[in-house]
Order: sequence, then structure tokens, then C-alpha cells
Amino acid sequence: MLYFVLAESALELVPEGIRKRPAVVSDAKRRQKGASAILLDRSFHHSAMTKLNDSEKRGRPDLVHVTLLNVTGTPLYLDGSVRILVHTYDDVVLEIAEKTRIPKNYIRFRGLMEETLEERPKQGLIRVHSMDIKELIRKISTDKVYGLTVQGKMTPLEELAEMITANKNPCIMVGGFPHGHFSTETLSAMDQLVRINARPLEAHVVASRVIYEVENAEVGSTIKSAS
Repeated sequence: MLYFVLAESALELVPEGIRKRPAVVSDAKRRQKGASAILLDRSFHHSAMTKLNDSEKRGRPDLVHVTLLNVTGTPLYLDGSVRILVHTYDDVVLEIAEKTRIPKNYIRFRGLMEETLEERPKQGLIRVHSMDIKELIRKISTDKVYGLTVQGKMTPLEELAEMITANKNPCIMVGGFPHGHFSTETLSAMDQLVRINARPLEAHVVASRVIYEVENAEVGSTIKSAS
């Protein structure tokens, strides 16, 4: 089983401190919802987000959406060999049940995430837990955590895939935020830091490339075992 963790994801309901800001009030009114029940989204709330801590890392639910679509569309995921966990900036974890399909339409995805983060279900296709990244890693009992980051050692994808598949329950961790770096706490939860390209890549590109190479490595290993 491969655990895929999208860490410090820019997915959260509008925080209390900016719920009365004009941009948030206007968006909530337009959508006929309370300000506390809508996702923080830089596309609509940019002016309200200027005083938030780590504002450059937050308010990008669309990035999370695209990344999840890329992962859930892979053969490895469809075969039931990938478990997805979304860890958010404010230490909420969304545990996505095996083979769950994410809505392709962003409006539907947004609505689903708002409902999920507000109701925090403990059962069903998406289960919600309050836990930090270290608690999450302890919960899944993974063999080794590979952190994909520009702070890591440059490693060819084929080599990384071989390292990953050498473990029974490996974990790959990708940042679910648009800019900046992992926090010190998140970095301390990783066993090995890896960089796969000279330039920074978006989360969905990193996720799809790594999973594709893991699929190839597993096929190669199966062929070798059969020969």
C-alpha cells in the first residue's frame, strides 16, 4: 500500500479573524452562506488575506482539487493500492476511503469540502480527524516517509520509485500549497527529502509523475519475479 499525503494543504474554511472583511462578506452573501461555512479562496478573498499568517501558502482549494484528480485517476489508485490523506494548514486530516472518486467539477468539489470541513464526519467516504502531521504519520504506521521538496536531494524519478517500492507501506508527502516551504514540524516527520526536478513543480505534477514511476517500477518488479 502506498500512502499519499498532501501536507499543509491550502484547504480550510474562512478563519474567524477575517470573516467580517468586505471581500469575505460579499462572497458569502453572493453564495447565500455564512462566512464560516465557505472555503478560504484567494480568488475571492485576496484583500482579506493580507494579514493572515503564511498567507502565501493558504487559500488555494483549486490546487488541492487538481492534485486529487491527478492521483485518483491513476491505475495504481483505481487498483486500490493508494491511500490518500489530505493534511490541511490548520491540522485537519481528511482520510479518503479506498477508490473514492473526487468530483471533477470544481464547484461540486468546493461544496463537498465545505460540507465535510463543517460537519467533520467520522464515517463515510471522507473521514475527518483533528491531528498534526506527526500524529498522522504515527496513525498510518508507514515504513518510510519520502518528502518531495525543493529542499531535498536531487534524485532521478526511476531511482526514487525503486526506493519507494522496496518498502511494504511507503509514504510520499507532497506540499498542498502554492508557495513557500514545509514547516519545520512537517520536515521533521519525513525520513528522506527528495527533489525530482531542477525547477519547482506544482503539486499535481509531482504527484502524477511519482505515482507513474511507481507503477512502472512495480510492473518491472513483477516481470523480473516471473522470469
